[in-house]
Amino acid sequence: MSSVTQRATSAWRVLRAEGPRPLAQRLARVGYHRLNAAELEFALLPGDVTSSSSLDLPLPDRRPGPDEPLTIGWITTPPAAGSGGHTTMFRMVEALESGGHRCVLFLYDRYGGDASAQAEVIRSSWPQVRAEVRSIDDGVRGVHACIATSWQTAHVLAVRTADVACRRMYFAQDFEPFFYARGSDYALAEDTYRFGFTTVSIGHMVADLVAEVAGVRPAVAEFGCDTDVYQLRPQGPRNGIAFYAKPGTARRGYALAALGVAEFHRERPDVEVHLYGDASADLPFEVTRHGNMRPAELAALYNRCRAGIAMSFTNISLIAEELLACGTIPIVNDSPYPRADLDHPCVAWAEPTPAGIAAALRTAFADDGPTPTDIARGVRAGWGPAQQVLVDAVEREVRGT
Repeated sequence: MSSVTQRATSAWRVLRAEGPRPLAQRLARVGYHRLNAAELEFALLPGDVTSSSSLDLPLPDRRPGPDEPLTIGWITTPPAAGSGGHTTMFRMVEALESGGHRCVLFLYDRYGGDASAQAEVIRSSWPQVRAEVRSIDDGVRGVHACIATSWQTAHVLAVRTADVACRRMYFAQDFEPFFYARGSDYALAEDTYRFGFTTVSIGHMVADLVAEVAGVRPAVAEFGCDTDVYQLRPQGPRNGIAFYAKPGTARRGYALAALGVAEFHRERPDVEVHLYGDASADLPFEVTRHGNMRPAELAALYNRCRAGIAMSFTNISLIAEELLACGTIPIVNDSPYPRADLDHPCVAWAEPTPAGIAAALRTAFADDGPTPTDIARGVRAGWGPAQQVLVDAVEREVRGT
């Protein structure tokens, strides 16, 4: 039998036994490896990689006066509508703009996308942001300071402003080396914390880890919660699990959470599982699929559920406090780092194993558990304090006061 015939026979067996989706997945996997598509996962163009040991970046000769409005650049990857990380970044952009400063967004797309179309996504999804939007390929000019928003944009900031006299900063929302296994990406991400950029982190977990790597502790902007949207609403009985599905993002712990939810579901098939996020996510039992949801829709869903999955291994997920604000118990992977940023008695801290997640769900659905009113009490309201930390850090960095 020829190799072609063997492959065709094997494909036919998979099709008959498992259906077209598993067959398509296998074919895509074969093509991915044969074409070495993995090289496209690298987040930078080769010319945009640098090293902390070789940086000698120019600074301005003068500092602006205390009443002079500032122009602040932000280097970011093109956002998709609903991106949580970009939403938090845009909150900080808004705060600077409200303080009388001007912001410019420099989009870095290593795949060469259409910058005008990407700008339109920003305008339609975050209409409150007034910042000018440019491609980083047009150069960085006319800014008092420029802020990196991820490890790859930290490299880009260093490389693309090598001849630009400006202040450089770093807005860190995750400890991004944890995005990867120990290897090239991990090392390059870790090295960005040694670039010498003045850093502001969201929460203490990131600040502690950056301090271990770089020996300098960032300014900490505490987590907030948009309680204008996420709030307790009077509704009927709660008997569901809100499950954020992101199978392609390892830090979200989807595979682990799916096994834990499946274990719990075998004991409690009466509990409805609401899957939102990636519509392609698959579970071995019936679920209610919602796909991508707007914040108001999420708040309504959370108010129907008793518990929600809020796994994240690189920083606390914003979902955790949003669930709490809606009177819903978040299931969060336990470790000393996230406990530094989420001090609430109604969090169900789960050992990061399927059995641990299932156990946390049992606790959440216990008859003697806290009421939704108890759960919603003590949630941090708004992002004002975090925004002020960022604004103060920028003004201090640029003005030197």
